[in-house]
Amino acid sequence: MRRRKLSKMPQMPANPLLLGGRIPMMSLVQTLAVAEHLNFRHAANALGVTQSSVSERVKMLEEELGILLFERHTRGVRITQAGRHFIEGVALAIDQLDQTVRTAGMFSRGEQGRLRVGIHALIPGGFLATLLQHYRERHPGIEIEITEGTAREAVMQLRAAHLDIAFVAGTPDPPDCHSRQIWTEALMAALPTNHPLAERSYVTWSDLAAETFLVRYSGAGPQVYDHIVARLAGRWSAPSILRFDVGQTTLQSMVEQGFGITIVGQAASLLPTSGLVFLLIADEPVSVSFSAVWSPHHRGAALRNLLALADEMGRSAQLTQVLSGSTPQSREQTKA
Repeated sequence: MRRRKLSKMPQMPANPLLLGGRIPMMSLVQTLAVAEHLNFRHAANALGVTQSSVSERVKMLEEELGILLFERHTRGVRITQAGRHFIEGVALAIDQLDQTVRTAGMFSRGEQGRLRVGIHALIPGGFLATLLQHYRERHPGIEIEITEGTAREAVMQLRAAHLDIAFVAGTPDPPDCHSRQIWTEALMAALPTNHPLAERSYVTWSDLAAETFLVRYSGAGPQVYDHIVARLAGRWSAPSILRFDVGQTTLQSMVEQGFGITIVGQAASLLPTSGLVFLLIADEPVSVSFSAVWSPHHRGAALRNLLALADEMGRSAQLTQVLSGSTPQSREQTKA
């Protein structure tokens, strides 16, 4: 009798996409419930619907597919071989759909994904290293990719969508990017321990005018170069500045060996070294600013969360500087 009924069912359409457009999701959900409970009444109770609605939906689905999913009997149902194959596939597809929905939600909330960050340097214990550490602790599902380079390179990569955000020295204001200052650091001179000025508690630009400065090509090197020129040009003879394509650690090692001195933000003094001294530049009128730069087209939650944390930490760091008297104004008052 069932075989005669099946023979009257329509055949599968040639285009399976059309079939997918005709089958409501609820029909699949109720079919899975029947397969789980092997009983229409129990499945209906579990779903909070009427038994007749479940029975009717499953019947319509069988007619749509042209196959018998369940063999009915007085005590419940038994899944047919074709029905088992169909139900296993539907269950897997719904699981995948559920996972996709949950994953999409995690991406939209910034709980999962990837963030490509451009940096000038990553100094252990410095503001930027601490920021990324706290961010990873708060958002372990975000994979962070780090690229080191100059501010100019970072902006170019932002424009090419190769970076999501860059942290650079200075306060750049590119017309096609958003930017804002996040934190500041006092400017310091790094000298070898045997330097004549090493015993001083601070130095001035006039103390450094005759020195040979070592500067990196990468990272914040271009900004350091411009800063030295701006401070010394017109007041003393042209400064001696040597540029090297090396990392921050190598540059400081060269200072230790007597190649010259260098200018760094206060965070660089946190690097472990026994051959250097770091002295505040007392007549430096401002602290070094560090800014975040990002594309206005990037609206991802992962980026928003990083910026919010950076702002939070930046305000805290600024308050700490004021309370500890390490701002340029407080240093001038101390010197006076």
